[in-house]
Amino acid sequence: MIGTLINCLAIVLGSAIGLLLRRGMKESISRTVMQGVGLSVMLIGISGAIQTANTLLVILSMVIGGGLGAWLNIDARMNRLGEWAQRRLTRDGSEGNTFAQGFVTASLVYCVGAMAVVGALDSGIRGDHTTLIAKAALDGITAIIFTSSLGIGVMLSAVPVLVYQGAIALLGNAIAPLLSDAVITEMSAVGGLLIMAIGINMALDKDIKVANLLPAILIPFLYYPIAQLF
Repeated sequence: MIGTLINCLAIVLGSAIGLLLRRGMKESISRTVMQGVGLSVMLIGISGAIQTANTLLVILSMVIGGGLGAWLNIDARMNRLGEWAQRRLTRDGSEGNTFAQGFVTASLVYCVGAMAVVGALDSGIRGDHTTLIAKAALDGITAIIFTSSLGIGVMLSAVPVLVYQGAIALLGNAIAPLLSDAVITEMSAVGGLLIMAIGINMALDKDIKVANLLPAILIPFLYYPIAQLF
């Protein structure tokens, strides 16, 4: 858990610095920064998505996961969570429009990818925190950039990082056989598409309900163990 705790601390500290930079920033500058960050997020997403070795599985994951997420109405629930947290974390409601966006964006970028999974496994099984410490440095810098444009919601992404990476670290020996290279690759590819969708929302002011697509990330994890039975 030490590596995960360092990772979360880096996100919180980076977000705190980003909040300082955000204060006093003109709206025109903030809008331009938002678009620049959006384009960068799209690049991160594309880089992850093109790593897939099973395009059909990615498509099925998006369809099944998106249908499940829409049925659960995750997007609306996330927005309500954002409004609830915004009322308690800000005085004038200025973060309300971007809280959920910042939370979901940062959570996906920090949790989706090989470094999060492999680093947590190394930390939990072998006590090697090197990968997560390197990830912490990257996430801390990213948190500064994200928070300067999206606000305090980015800071709270440390919570899902703690839960996600912490669970993998604590359950490492039990779940390691299920997290093959193929599973991690396809989970990262699906997550890459979601990250790209967030970038489109930020850069082009669209309204893709990315939160409803979140269950898609779990489909590759479920697919491979089931496929091995047949």
